[in-house]
Amino acid sequence: MAIPGKSLNSLRTLSGRVDKVALPYRAYMQITCLEMEKSRRDRERNSAKERIASLDARLKEIDAAKQELLKVVSPSDGAAPAPARVGHLEVKPEPRRSGGGFKIRY
Repeated sequence: MAIPGKSLNSLRTLSGRVDKVALPYRAYMQITCLEMEKSRRDRERNSAKERIASLDARLKEIDAAKQELLKVVSPSDGAAPAPARVGHLEVKPEPRRSGGGFKIRY
């Protein structure tokens, strides 16, 4: 009588029989990983909040600077601004150019 051949399929093992969550060290490892991810996400959120706060502050600075410049440029009585003067010469505004763009004729 021949001895039946053994292969990997005929070996008896306990793999797959134990619930992976039931092992305490695995559960603690998952808890640790979740806590580390929570900590990273919290730091990321705080960083984003600081970035948004700095952006808001810069937007306010831009608005304030814009208002200051508009006060300087626009006259207080609502009339058209006077042409600029350089010494005793009056500077005339540039003539208006056509909006047709650059054209090449052949």
